[in-house]
Amino acid sequence: MQDRSGRWATATAVIAVGLLLGSSIATAQTADYRAPRTGDGNPDLNGIWQSINTANWDIEPHAAGPGIVRQLGAVAAIPPGLGIVDGGSIPYRPEARAQRDENFANRLELDPEIKCYLPGVPRATYMPFPFQIIQSGQHVMIVHEYAGAVRTIYMENHTLPPAPSWMGWSNGSWDGESLVVDTRGFNGQTWFDRAGNFHSDALHVIERFTPRSDDTLLYEVTIEDTNVFTRPWTMSMPLYRRVEPNAEILEFRCVEFVEDLIYGHLRKQPITPER
Repeated sequence: MQDRSGRWATATAVIAVGLLLGSSIATAQTADYRAPRTGDGNPDLNGIWQSINTANWDIEPHAAGPGIVRQLGAVAAIPPGLGIVDGGSIPYRPEARAQRDENFANRLELDPEIKCYLPGVPRATYMPFPFQIIQSGQHVMIVHEYAGAVRTIYMENHTLPPAPSWMGWSNGSWDGESLVVDTRGFNGQTWFDRAGNFHSDALHVIERFTPRSDDTLLYEVTIEDTNVFTRPWTMSMPLYRRVEPNAEILEFRCVEFVEDLIYGHLRKQPITPER
């Protein structure tokens, strides 16, 4: 099996291409774009959005590789990706990097996604599922297709997290054209991707959603966690509006798909495979 160091060596050329493409995309975007307004005068971000990248497999640049279940062949293979981490590399503390590598080696048992736990922030944004932004004056809600996850962003009466949770506690504000979301209060049990990149319960996430055209948002994330990283670091990517006339958030309530994974040992009779 190819380890992370081998995948990183293979991906060095990918990083250079990614930086070049990223520069071209940034140049092409309209920095002075002004979004339509809601009734209260704020940028209108309402709609269904989705990322188009392979960050859920690995937020760092990576080459293609075999999946952890080899019998599934190309269906479960790891697609290549340019990465979304600015600068290409996450500034782990040495002991945390060792933990990341251990996570990767044991990802079939340890990745929270496999057991349908809520994905956390920012992972929920770049999973291969759409999400819907719903604005009101006092709140912004983000409804994710994956696992029915919902975030409430409090635009007024900001408070501290009442208790640790999978998706954290989000307070929001407007900075010109950008929705700025400050999230704390995580339970420390989510990962950033399937490659074992992780954080602790001290995670602090600052997100910026900035319209760049009628159908694109620039999504920027600052990550702080002194228990795991040597310094704050950032990620960025475009988000695209789903423009199909019948676009909607469907149900992917994956709990029923993992019942046998978690509780199958309690079943009196094995399940007969369906055709």
